[in-house]
Amino acid sequence: MKYLSFKILLSCILLPPLLYVFSVQGLETWLQRKYTRQVEQACTGDTAPLFSGNLRLRDAVSANIDRFLRNRRLTAWGVRIGVTVTTAGGLLLYPPVIEEPHAPLVSDPMKIAAENYRLMQAGLRVKVQVTLAYNTLLTNAILAFYILFFGLLLYVYYRKGAHRVRQEALEKNREIERLKSYEEKRSRGLKTLQTERQRLSAELEGLRRKVEREKNRASRNEDQMIEEIVALEKKIAENIALQNTQQREIESLTAKIQSYEKRRKRGEKHKAKSSDAAARRFKALYKNLTIGRRAVEGFAELTDDMQIKAEEIIHQLNEEPDSVPIKRKVFGKKGMGTFFEVLFAYNGRLYFRKGKDQGVEILAIGTKNSQTRDLEFLRKVP
Repeated sequence: MKYLSFKILLSCILLPPLLYVFSVQGLETWLQRKYTRQVEQACTGDTAPLFSGNLRLRDAVSANIDRFLRNRRLTAWGVRIGVTVTTAGGLLLYPPVIEEPHAPLVSDPMKIAAENYRLMQAGLRVKVQVTLAYNTLLTNAILAFYILFFGLLLYVYYRKGAHRVRQEALEKNREIERLKSYEEKRSRGLKTLQTERQRLSAELEGLRRKVEREKNRASRNEDQMIEEIVALEKKIAENIALQNTQQREIESLTAKIQSYEKRRKRGEKHKAKSSDAAARRFKALYKNLTIGRRAVEGFAELTDDMQIKAEEIIHQLNEEPDSVPIKRKVFGKKGMGTFFEVLFAYNGRLYFRKGKDQGVEILAIGTKNSQTRDLEFLRKVP
């Protein structure tokens, strides 16, 4: 389409992967800072068993960090967390290492408590490494968000271009109507000229016969009669020339009308494709709704600004139908149920009803101007 900018199309294609890469890196940095603070707080846990000698510091750190890692829900989404805890002297406390068999085991609680106190006084160093693996649930969700967002921007820009195309189609239709009116007017003028030509031809023929009768009797009037004949022939020649000019204009107008008719038909096909595209998009995005064909066609006829407001109501009906502000209830005939009317963009109207299973069905979308037709349609809904 001539109103679709190549720069905007290229931006909507290139920005999603670029923003995806930056977002993944930024999220890794933020999670790393967050988990570092949380690990530092949960590293030692309750210090009473440590100072009483009932538990070694290494075992307490391993248990607390393992419990911390098990409680991180984002690990199921593809977030990988690596934790390393060492003492100020470089002794590795986590991840746990297998002790050598010949290393003596200390079982004296006082020695264990003293060792724990000495290590904690020296200080613990915590290092957390967070990695978001690609092609996981979280990273794929981020990429899908950017793709949908820029796809929506591209669709809004496309709708603006389609609106301009419809405006041009309306102007072309008005021009076609004007040309048709002009053609009819010229056709009536041509018929008048043809009638005048027949009358002049009959008059000329009568004059010729009269000249023949009077030629022998009144030679002195011969010149006068010849002048009248010449004048009539001149009028006929002018009439014929004017008819030929009118005929050429009619043929030109006919060619222009045929050209505008072809363009108008192409515009109508484009409008039908836009309605089908909107129906497919609604079916894909709003799983909790049933949207009728009349509602889709009414949505396609709205302006871009009104379509945005209407889609906000549709989204709200899909997610939280009870929070939608209802202007009034519209009652059908006896036994035909209740319909609800919702306002949007001041002049917009949306009509829906709730089924027995509390499912929402959108029946019509329009404006104040189409309200009478929409209400008549609702009265006929089974």
